[in-house]
Amino acid sequence: MATPTTELYRDQPRLCECAATVVDIQTEGVILDQTVFFAASGGQPGDTGELIAADGTVYPVANTVRDRQTAAHLHCLDGEDSPERGQQLTARIDWPRRYKIMRTHTAMHLLCAAVAETVTGGSFQPLRGRIDFDIPEPPERAAIEAKLNEFVGADAPVTTRWVDQDYLASRPELIRTMAVRPPATANRISLVEIAGIDLQACGGTHVARSGEVGAMRIARIEKKGRLNRRIIIELLDEN
Repeated sequence: MATPTTELYRDQPRLCECAATVVDIQTEGVILDQTVFFAASGGQPGDTGELIAADGTVYPVANTVRDRQTAAHLHCLDGEDSPERGQQLTARIDWPRRYKIMRTHTAMHLLCAAVAETVTGGSFQPLRGRIDFDIPEPPERAAIEAKLNEFVGADAPVTTRWVDQDYLASRPELIRTMAVRPPATANRISLVEIAGIDLQACGGTHVARSGEVGAMRIARIEKKGRLNRRIIIELLDEN
């Protein structure tokens, strides 16, 4: 059974580093007692960065994932060297990359609000993402772009609150796609709200205000099936 890792980014998405202790070493990666590294899920890529020992030794982290069998939070190292069990170190994410991911993830929520149709899938990388919608006719690109940038211009606050399974069951509209439905065993489920724009269940990391997303454009709209349209967006500001 995996040793639970306290995921500090859940409540502190802007925390760049933390002290941590190595609790296990597996073939796929290092398990820490607590971490600021987001493990890939729900379409959001895992964090990269480094684990830094007290003597200055640096262990680069190439990715962060969850073990499919145990759900262990694995820091995947880039190289053969690794720290030892019980070792204390500093876990530090690549903040510029994470911030771009946070901005892009928030942009995905804005796109959901702008289109407001059933979501069948989605994923993103820093500054670029796509969402598949269950709509038969191609949407109007200009109208969606205008709505997206209107949402950015509103600079609406982005907040997270926690609910339980009973609340989520009473509000099924808060789950935009079954592909990223929170696990039935989750005791706490996060709802991300962009004030006046969007509210949905989501376990990823986001910026504090919609204005941080910056200008964006629709790169293209693709037909992926008789009733499926893929909308790909790009953020224009690389900050």
